[in-house]
Amino acid sequence: MRRDLMDILACPLDKSELRLDVTAEQDGDVLTGTLTCTQCAEAYPITEGIPNLLPPDLRAAMAEASSEPTGH
Repeated sequence: MRRDLMDILACPLDKSELRLDVTAEQDGDVLTGTLTCTQCAEAYPITEGIPNLLPPDLRAAMAEASSEPTGH
């Protein structure tokens, strides 16, 4: 994720500003970290350079669906 995206990103729940916490960076791009809402304190992960800005309930549903057996 490019740092300049912080100018346009906002919390999907309340549209407030997000704070960036970086755990890994390469060539000026954020690879892993967290975006945290300055208002509601909801945290959104950044994985492999991609911020996951899905609301918490959708993130949980996606994680649950990806961990279910495929039934093959």
